[in-house]
Amino acid sequence: MGASRVRVAKDKAELVQALVAAADTTGPFQTYADAVAFAALMGVQWQKRVPIGTAAKNEPSPIALEIFISRGYDRLLKLLALVETQTPQVLSSYNPENEGQWVRFFEEYANGGLELLQEELRGAVDYTERLLLLLTKERYQEESSPEDFDLSRFL
Repeated sequence: MGASRVRVAKDKAELVQALVAAADTTGPFQTYADAVAFAALMGVQWQKRVPIGTAAKNEPSPIALEIFISRGYDRLLKLLALVETQTPQVLSSYNPENEGQWVRFFEEYANGGLELLQEELRGAVDYTERLLLLLTKERYQEESSPEDFDLSRFL
């Protein structure tokens, strides 16, 4: 793997910071990688891919791909690329261009998911509680189909 990094859009940087638990916040996620992966799944769930315009340069700075791999999210990156390209060759680690595709699709879905989260969390004081309500609503929605992603594993 090369030195690829997952970027967060500048206009979503503040939200991502608030989603991560720190000394001054009580966010529901431990790392930026967890928050971005959750947002990518939201983007997939709602089929919302949004290209990143201007990326945040400071907090959160672009996240090394190795962090996502160490947390087990590399499968998600590869799966998204496979679904988008419909070619199994995109899974090969031997082609350096594939890694860029994994990251691009992942970033776009994460950006789309962060847009959705901005709307859902607007005005919320406690993001954890609001996310639990959102996940519970999704879990018990009658129209769910077996091929939908199940976000309840984050509960």
